[in-house]
Amino acid sequence: MKLRSALMAFGAGIVLMGNVANAANLSIVSGDTGNGLAVLREQLDIFEKNTGNKVTIVPMPSSTSDQFGQYKLWLAAGNSDIDVYQTDVIWAPQLSDQLLDLTDATKDVVGAHFPSIIESQTVNGKLVALPIFTDAPALYYRKDLLEKYGKQPPKTWDELAATAKEIQDKEREAGNKDIWGFVWQGNSYEGLTCNALEWVKSNGGGQIIEADGEISINNPQAAAAIDRAKGWVNTISPPGVLAYQEEEARGVWQTGNAVFMRNWPYAYGLGNGADSAVKDKFDVVPLPAGSGEGAKSAATLGGWNLAVSKYTKNPKEAIELVKFIASPEMQKLKALKASNLPTIQALYDDADIAKEQSIIPRWKEVFQNAVPRPSAPAKVKYNEVSSNFWTATHDTLSGNGSAADNLEQLEAKLTKLKGGGW
Repeated sequence: MKLRSALMAFGAGIVLMGNVANAANLSIVSGDTGNGLAVLREQLDIFEKNTGNKVTIVPMPSSTSDQFGQYKLWLAAGNSDIDVYQTDVIWAPQLSDQLLDLTDATKDVVGAHFPSIIESQTVNGKLVALPIFTDAPALYYRKDLLEKYGKQPPKTWDELAATAKEIQDKEREAGNKDIWGFVWQGNSYEGLTCNALEWVKSNGGGQIIEADGEISINNPQAAAAIDRAKGWVNTISPPGVLAYQEEEARGVWQTGNAVFMRNWPYAYGLGNGADSAVKDKFDVVPLPAGSGEGAKSAATLGGWNLAVSKYTKNPKEAIELVKFIASPEMQKLKALKASNLPTIQALYDDADIAKEQSIIPRWKEVFQNAVPRPSAPAKVKYNEVSSNFWTATHDTLSGNGSAADNLEQLEAKLTKLKGGGW
């Protein structure tokens, strides 16, 4: 039986056919990258066929910062036009008051998910979103180019810079004028917080704000890590990297014009697509470590979830939709077609996934080095914390002040923001 037919049969089994005359019209908002929206549409087509309900996708910019800002505006206005929101793992504490409690409705399925992910979406005992895939970035590298020049995947950021520069220069001398050593996400947005947190944490510089609420970012290891990244700009990374988000980095990489790339799992399947210049020419390893005491690989924990607006006019149908997309069969579809990492533990042992997306079982090594952003200690103030952090980082990368000076100013801003407590 073909995958789509099997999924149709599954859908018929878990979702009762709705009365078409009383069908609900639902909307789901998503800023998914790559082919994520196309896969979502495929999932929705199956849901529609089996329920009689209709679902419209409201697409968003890929920038998570832009998405979050729009979500807050809609929810603050009590907008009932949006039923289901696709939410970042860090947003639960900030949006929880305007989302439905899914605890009772999902008690039959939550046990299949990684407990830590369910916990991340639980605020004051209320499950505000159900996970649909998890995320942690890795270092993508060109196997063919490293083999050509007798290099191994780098273990440290300094090794990465040296290898990237050597291969970039030699390839340019050979006529490949457009190649760069390393592409990543340097725009002034949440993605830069993720990148910079990895540089800092992997260099022994802490997590911006520690679990106990201590503001730790103003330290020499953190400053050294950001200064190191500043040295990449216009040497091994294009000057335009300071405007890159995930898709811009993938665009350079997938046309064959980068030796290394830092990106999320979604880029793996796309990189091996029929139209990709790097198909079968790359692999991934955990991100490099920094230098000095406490240095080790660090990968920012990501992940996406589905939440139901408390202003929806169709709560029952909206919750059905959330459970459908978060189900094992739909997560399997997304893993196979978008190389997204499941949140359901059993899928890491699924034979089809291991065959078609062999990278997914191997991503466990990346998760061993996963580090959360400080959304738990910062609570509702996290967005301001992150904005101040990525701004200080972007200023440094752009040559506007040293990392030490910018982190000292950042500490002062975060101390004022904290006030009497988070």
